[in-house]
Amino acid sequence: MTTQLADSSVVSEETVQSVSTYKTHSGQLTPKEILSWLPANATPAQQDSAIQAHIKPGKIHYSSRPDTLHLPGHKPGKSLMTVSLPTYYKESFFSKSPLFHPELPGGRLGVAGDPVPYTLASDNLITGVLLGCFVLATLAFSKSQRFIYRQVKDFFFAPRIGTTTITETSTEVRYQMFFVLQTCLLLTINFFFFTRTFVSDTFTIDQFKIMGVNLGVVVAYYVFKFVAYWFTGWVFFDSKKTEQWLKSFIFLVSTEGVLLFPVVLLLVYFDLPIQSTFIYTAFVIILVKILSFYKSYSIFFKRIGAILQFILYFCALEIMPLAALWGALIMISNYLKINF
Repeated sequence: MTTQLADSSVVSEETVQSVSTYKTHSGQLTPKEILSWLPANATPAQQDSAIQAHIKPGKIHYSSRPDTLHLPGHKPGKSLMTVSLPTYYKESFFSKSPLFHPELPGGRLGVAGDPVPYTLASDNLITGVLLGCFVLATLAFSKSQRFIYRQVKDFFFAPRIGTTTITETSTEVRYQMFFVLQTCLLLTINFFFFTRTFVSDTFTIDQFKIMGVNLGVVVAYYVFKFVAYWFTGWVFFDSKKTEQWLKSFIFLVSTEGVLLFPVVLLLVYFDLPIQSTFIYTAFVIILVKILSFYKSYSIFFKRIGAILQFILYFCALEIMPLAALWGALIMISNYLKINF
């Protein structure tokens, strides 16, 4: 052939004639044999025409012989093409298995690994709460630096009688209430880790509900102390001294939360041993009690000289409520834990 023609029909006729004159055959040919007769520069259209001219598809004849692949002594199986065949013949235990259906998902490849255990460090709620406390504490500290400095100065250097005092603004009071709430929250998280280590790690309710109950108890503890201080000052002391002591009390509670924040972060995210956390927390609480001892003595009993009354006052409003708080939290944990 000299040139390639654009008309496929002409190409097909010439290809068929050249192939038929080149070879004679008997029986069914394979596409490889037909393509071997063509020249090397044959186009795809010429190859397709040559194959269609020599290979004719025939009808498919299925075997009508019975299936003999059955157990000896049993009847041959029935054809699945039978319409009246019961469902249990067509469906088997593996009929819906993804291993027999490539179009269905086949599951995970390989061997599943061990699941990652749950920790509070990976919990989104705890992370969000601690991150929010850090951001709000930083914002409150930056907005009320003068107020905090004035509180520290008034705590250690009591103003003289008759000196004009600067009242707090509403924004400063809100920041201080936030620090008090942060103290309650951090004490709750600390006690939850203590309970999970020394009491039990399985409870009848969700862990966040347990933390919510403990948080309510701690908040009630500080509210009770505030009311008790106000009532005692209203009965036994004058209003100015009572107001001065209540401001100092709120400042001490806020300072306690600031001191507990680093150890809670180490406990949650860096697996600080609970023994070290307990020692640090006890140190902070004892330090706050010592400062409370000093401040209440300098406000109420320094000029009176009644040591016995001061000891009774301090034990009744500081030591006993703290012991009652510890006992209440332990009792709630023992009541909610699961006994095996």
